[in-house]
Amino acid sequence: MPLSAFHLRASVAVSDIQRAVAFYEGKLGLEVLQSGPSARIPGGSRVYGSGGGPALNVYQSVTAGTTAATLATWYVDDIDQIVDELTSAGVEFTRYAEFEHDAKGITARAGGGRIAWFQDPDGNTFAIEADV
Repeated sequence: MPLSAFHLRASVAVSDIQRAVAFYEGKLGLEVLQSGPSARIPGGSRVYGSGGGPALNVYQSVTAGTTAATLATWYVDDIDQIVDELTSAGVEFTRYAEFEHDAKGITARAGGGRIAWFQDPDGNTFAIEADV
């Protein structure tokens, strides 16, 4: 059976699970579906729900924040509203010199639509995208 038949979940390494919990739950408002160990760290991982099911594994690891790539993207209907809500919660949006951003930090996406990036406390990069 091909992998396309199965659900996919992103995994993100963080350096401090408690600091990550404050960000992912407190600022992003993600719902915890499961908590468990990470390697030898009791309570060092979380599974967060998004879009109606499990979507994001967050676990404590020494490899936290070691990639500059976007790790996961939320596809939303109203990017302005979501960016406003996250900004109000204390999320700071990343601006890249090679793109022209509006006052909120949103830029045009290649192929149409709009995109905004933000980082968690470890520098892991995420995006919010909308087709309009």
